[in-house]
Amino acid sequence: MQLFLDTASIDEVRAAAKYGVISGVTTNPSLLAKEGGVSYKQRIIEIADVIDGPISAECVTRTADDLVAEARVLASWHPNVVVKIPIDEQGLEAIYRCTREGIRINTTLIFSPNQALLAALAGASFLSPFVGRIDDISGDGMELIQQCVQIVETHNLGARVLAASLRHPLHVAQAAMAGAHIATIPG
Repeated sequence: MQLFLDTASIDEVRAAAKYGVISGVTTNPSLLAKEGGVSYKQRIIEIADVIDGPISAECVTRTADDLVAEARVLASWHPNVVVKIPIDEQGLEAIYRCTREGIRINTTLIFSPNQALLAALAGASFLSPFVGRIDDISGDGMELIQQCVQIVETHNLGARVLAASLRHPLHVAQAAMAGAHIATIPG
């Protein structure tokens, strides 16, 4: 299993990179807002200079046309950028259209196996089930990880399951044992 860091802090990225265990970064505009004074593009490029792996940058628009346009911009910033698009009807259309253009997609806000299946069929490279948020509402986030991995592997869909919204170290170990391909950990 690979580890990605969930942060927009270049200091956290640099510190974690020293251990040699971080393979990518997931970030979003909310995390960037905590940093102050730096553009999203500038921070993504700074991160890509430290981590030679997938760097997820999240869309904030909501219609399929706007998501595709925004994804094109984000993907143009660096070859390692993977665009995060949430799963819903508009997002699913955008995922399909973007992947047809060669834009790699990390489908975010996955809360069910059906959402993971649809995103993978639409061409998403990464599927991000939100473990902690599912646990918060008395669900079983790790069961969803297992289900997503089983779907992807049974049907050879090519997407990788990225366990997201992990809240503590036990979640990381559980995600590894559940078969997650990647776990994203807070900075």
